[in-house]
Amino acid sequence: MSAQPSGHCFPDGVRGHPLLVVIDPVARRTDGESVRIAKDVLCAGAAAKICLPDGPEEYARALARRGHRRPVVIGDDRALLRAVALLHKERDLAGVALAVVPVGAPGAVALSRALGVPTDTVAAARTVLDGTEQSLHLLTDDSDGIVLGGLDIPSGTEEDERPRRRKRSGGAHLPGPREGSDNAAQGAPEPLAPEEGPGADARRDAPAAWWRAPLRKARAALALLTPRTRPAAGDRSAPPGHRLRIEADGVVLADLDRPVRWVSVTPGDGADGSGLAEVVVHWQAAEPPVRARARAVTVSGADFRYRADVVVGGPVRTRTWTVQPGAWRLTLPHG
Repeated sequence: MSAQPSGHCFPDGVRGHPLLVVIDPVARRTDGESVRIAKDVLCAGAAAKICLPDGPEEYARALARRGHRRPVVIGDDRALLRAVALLHKERDLAGVALAVVPVGAPGAVALSRALGVPTDTVAAARTVLDGTEQSLHLLTDDSDGIVLGGLDIPSGTEEDERPRRRKRSGGAHLPGPREGSDNAAQGAPEPLAPEEGPGADARRDAPAAWWRAPLRKARAALALLTPRTRPAAGDRSAPPGHRLRIEADGVVLADLDRPVRWVSVTPGDGADGSGLAEVVVHWQAAEPPVRARARAVTVSGADFRYRADVVVGGPVRTRTWTVQPGAWRLTLPHG
């Protein structure tokens, strides 16, 4: 396909501004029916130029050629983040009112839902036509990355959990989505361990076969005795957390001498007009978390990963996030 317009819709009564509708290729593949419904609703209410980019370069080219049209993204959270990042790179984010029609599995559109966008296709498309533009905060980091909904350290992502699940089940640690191939990220079958699979018995040393049955029984008994639940946060036997130094506008909230269980930073929605982010530090022990509001948050320590919206970043040893008040605009329902 091409990022060139595949069609124009000019209804008799056009309300609102002309639209540039960018349909993410993942949405077209996974839920073509929702894409069709969204396109029909949008074309019935505005002059819409439809673009079908096949990759990041065509996606960027389509947005760059938007002219006076209002960009509308049909796709999941990654498609929305891609559009925001491209406009941020152009330094034109504050001057463009974005709109999104979420299309994807519930987990893939969680950010859009948290921002206040309806996840129902028809309701979201009507919001594009009749909603109101609202200015929202975001976070930028010292590598020019952006965060719309919030970030967490540690991330609590599949990459952190999958190896532990394999170890508890007695299997070998296989590379996660960010350690090896993309198979795990795509839900592909995991490769068999060397001692498994068709013809494995024939490859083994036959004279040593007498010990295999007792060994399997011993492994099964060990698996039954091994705890399968994670220790509670206040359990003193819990593994040590991250040792991080966390500063909020220069004020130290946590230092390297005390491990933290998890840290969250959210930019806020701009409703209170403060232009500050909320920082929450959760401790390993069962005690109340530390909360603060700040314009800049710096985290440093041993290599750590973080989850920013739907993207896992790192490992890094230090990173600073700064609130950009009212840095972008999103079309949301009235009220």
